[in-house]
Amino acid sequence: MREHETAAVTTATTGRTTENTGRDEVFQIEEHGIDPIPDAERHGSAKDVFWLWFGSNLTFTYVINGALAVAFGLSFWQATAVVVTGGLAFVVIGAAGLGGVRTGTATLVISRAAFGPRGNWPAGLLNWIVSIGYTIVNTVVGTLALEAFFAGLGWSGGTGVRALALAVTLTLTFAVALWGHATVQFAERWMAYVLAVGFAALLVLVLPGADTSAPSAAPGAAGWSLAFVVMLAGPFSYVPMPADYTRYLPRTTSLRAVTVSGALGGFLSSVALGVAGVAAATQTDMTDAVAGTESLLPGWFQPLFLALVLGGSVTNSIITLYSSSLNLQVLGIPWTRARAIVISAAVTAAGSLGALFLTDFTTSLLSFLSLLIIVFAPWSGVFLADMVLRRCTYDSAGLHASTGGAYWYRSGWHPAGLVALAAGLLFSALTCDSELWTGPLVAPLGGADLTLLGAGVSALVYVLLARRGVAPVRP
Repeated sequence: MREHETAAVTTATTGRTTENTGRDEVFQIEEHGIDPIPDAERHGSAKDVFWLWFGSNLTFTYVINGALAVAFGLSFWQATAVVVTGGLAFVVIGAAGLGGVRTGTATLVISRAAFGPRGNWPAGLLNWIVSIGYTIVNTVVGTLALEAFFAGLGWSGGTGVRALALAVTLTLTFAVALWGHATVQFAERWMAYVLAVGFAALLVLVLPGADTSAPSAAPGAAGWSLAFVVMLAGPFSYVPMPADYTRYLPRTTSLRAVTVSGALGGFLSSVALGVAGVAAATQTDMTDAVAGTESLLPGWFQPLFLALVLGGSVTNSIITLYSSSLNLQVLGIPWTRARAIVISAAVTAAGSLGALFLTDFTTSLLSFLSLLIIVFAPWSGVFLADMVLRRCTYDSAGLHASTGGAYWYRSGWHPAGLVALAAGLLFSALTCDSELWTGPLVAPLGGADLTLLGAGVSALVYVLLARRGVAPVRP
């Protein structure tokens, strides 16, 4: 089956064909899931990708990341250089969306080509866990900001006010993600307009007071490597998502425009907020980043700042929650996307309750999520190397085949992909420096954390093993 014939593909996930399933419209529940989007229902342009990545990355997380770079011993200019380098990684995220234009399906369906349908399943499960984990973290940050906003209005009622703040934050996130792709794109764009103005004002207020002098001591290998890990972990965490948001674009959309739009969107927002975090950290204690930043702002702007934190948390949670529903379909949940998202929302709500009312939960969750870069750096390396070898062309029917097909390999497992993944995992585990695990090579390397280089190791091994057997699909 050629790609233009995929409109009639029946998938095991939905149990029905994709012909005439309904349009992708704002404030209407999206009917498509991971089934290929028919050409007749494709719409939009590359600029939609810009607004998606620009809006979803206007999140306070990057302020925290910038502050951490200074905490690791980097000067203002050194930390800023790391922030900019991290922003450039969004070129990869933009390029990873090309598969969605070509196949009309989600990223974790396309990755079956690299690992096989069964070999892809473990990474799919871990990605769902990570998506929910980061959604919980963002929900907690947004809830605490809204609680502080309520307190400024005189509503300081303890657990009741916190519970109300959580309910509002969850409702804002879930409603948009439930409606689906068109509403997600619409919300990210319009929220970006407001958040961009607010965060620009934040940068103007914080940047002039930055201390640009050099630190008394050089940061060393450990400081540099940890700063890069923090900055690059954000873009890397998006690698399993880009095609989720490009699969509706017309097949004639310029692939260069998709790459540039996605890269520029993520770069501008992440770098601007990262620099704000760097500037803030040179002026005040950022152990509590929200309180630290707030202390640098005039009283009239503080309520607006809390609203920005809430809005940024929601914009980021929307895309992670939406992608998690597609992820569940990849794992074999025999429900529609709209029904599957209820599972993700319920787990997010339960986790957020734990994080807000069990004081040590958030720290443990963040430590666990940071450890998973050991898995996702190598996974990203294999996926991206496979995409390059295939020139981003795939057999759409093979991607959705429950058995057999072009990507069935050995009983659903692709040996080259799995060996390359294992090699990258080993390297990352040996060179990881986190609270839960310190690799045996960290000390000999002077404390450097080289976890992210596991992506390069896995990509190299995959190219060596698969270059003769992996090729673009010819029309």
